Amino acid sequence: MKPFLGLISLIAVYALAQEPSDTEFNAMLQRSLRTEGIAVIQRMEQDPTQLFCSDHALISSPEGSKRAQEIQHSNFATITPPSDGVFIGDWKRGESIAQNGRGGTWSDSGKGVSGGGCYNCHQIDHKEIAYGNLGPSLWNYGKLRGYSKEVIQTTWNKLFNAKASQACSVMPRFGALHLLTEQQLQDLMGLLLDPRSPVNE
Repeated sequence: MKPFLGLISLIAVYALAQEPSDTEFNAMLQRSLRTEGIAVIQRMEQDPTQLFCSDHALISSPEGSKRAQEIQHSNFATITPPSDGVFIGDWKRGESIAQNGRGGTWSDSGKGVSGGGCYNCHQIDHKEIAYGNLGPSLWNYGKLRGYSKEVIQTTWNKLFNAKASQACSVMPRFGALHLLTEQQLQDLMGLLLDPRSPVNE
């Protein structure tokens, strides 16, 4: 058993010693990836928010807290209310959007409507048997929080750009990056906040 553990230790040390530098790693990515269909290589270029959230040393530093506030402020500035003033859309369409994980990949034409893929990270309906747990459960979302203007506004902001309230949230910036349309965001709001939605049973 001891010789085996020693071999494992040597492999681990070798692997760490061979870890590429950031420059080498980025060069490797550029060599390995290519534009394919609508998935363009320019997606690898990080914006200021992504650059900050990729710098773990900065995030954990005293300066990181101040920078996080600045990142949140700049992301908050991207949020716009619905153009028609209506926040709550059709929960049935919202459920279809939540279930749909397609969109933005090299095999998509770019002509169809993307989905939200919400079940990848959240439980939404207790009847579902497969869902992710990277994000919190959204079951009874409106029933637990109520349907006040404040709850509606906070929910819209979170869907539009989650990084406005948490700089390094892993939730996509659905509205700010035009990943979903305004109508789709309204329909997801309906799924979460319409009292008739099965989410709020």
